[in-house]
Amino acid sequence: MPTLLLVDLLDRIRRPWVPLLGALALSGCSSLEYYGHLARGQFSLLQAREPVQRLLDEPGLAPGLRQRLALSQQARSFASDHLGLPDNDSYRVYADLDRPYVVWNLFATPEFSLQPITHCFPIAGCVAYRGYYQQGRARGAAALLREEGLDTWVGGVEAYSTLGWFDDPLLGTMLRWDDDRLAALIFHELAHQRFYLPGDTAFNESYASFVEREGLRQWRLSRGLPPADDADTHRREAFTRLVLDTRERLERLYASGLSPERMREAKAAEFERLRRDYRALRDREWGGRKRFDTWVDGPMNNAKLLPFGLYDQWVPAFAALHRAVSGDWRAFYRRVEELSALPAKERIRALESLMANG
Repeated sequence: MPTLLLVDLLDRIRRPWVPLLGALALSGCSSLEYYGHLARGQFSLLQAREPVQRLLDEPGLAPGLRQRLALSQQARSFASDHLGLPDNDSYRVYADLDRPYVVWNLFATPEFSLQPITHCFPIAGCVAYRGYYQQGRARGAAALLREEGLDTWVGGVEAYSTLGWFDDPLLGTMLRWDDDRLAALIFHELAHQRFYLPGDTAFNESYASFVEREGLRQWRLSRGLPPADDADTHRREAFTRLVLDTRERLERLYASGLSPERMREAKAAEFERLRRDYRALRDREWGGRKRFDTWVDGPMNNAKLLPFGLYDQWVPAFAALHRAVSGDWRAFYRRVEELSALPAKERIRALESLMANG
């Protein structure tokens, strides 16, 4: 997903919502050449893997790398031993790809709509992006879509999950993250392996985000660390709210029936309003912290707004569910599976009820 190195929020929306390996079961939605590209990219990633323990046993391993790998394995064991997450070899293998991102995702929407151009795969269901292991391929595909009048956005992805189809590796880029972010990624992606509902991105990502947050809280507690500082979380949430407010105004605009010329002008004005509102918030409440400046100052279009909100929409509902089972992780996962079995409308009503009661 999204490309700029802006930590947490933008790192979060960079992650694919579903595993790219779902695409490898051929469907009629794309060309054999595209699937061949995915197969070659995944095979290359698999070939690059090394067992972490083998690396740790090497006496000449660089001290910095040793420390990061050791910490990752502590978090990995905690995930299975204390959070009820899968006990397999995912994140017990390591791959350094010598590039900043493992894949690049391409999002697209019509010029006057926030509905994504979706792609459907047999295993993963329908998703709002296409992934590419080469940045040039993603940009080339985006250029072709722009010629059709679509809004596009290409962003780099630092890690993704194959939902247990393969042993997902720690990547060299991940080891440059701080301790919390590294552990959180492991918890989040293993949560997808523990449970995944094809075709419901908001459900999947909100569930995994709750497991990530609660898992991180328990992980810090187990290490004798104080609760994480919430200030950064609040800034991320405030920024997300700005983007979601912009989306709501754009949706009303696109339903207004204005001429394309007037709608185009109003669309540009909404993006300028987002920039002004962000800068006012940054300078008034954040002490001038420029965390999201690069994203805000870059080109704006509908496709760039697509991922926002999906990772957090139902987090309070899953938090309420976790409290309802007194923090029993296995009971929690059973309740998640029960929710997922409901028809879509009933599932939404159940989640809304959990949020209200929580």
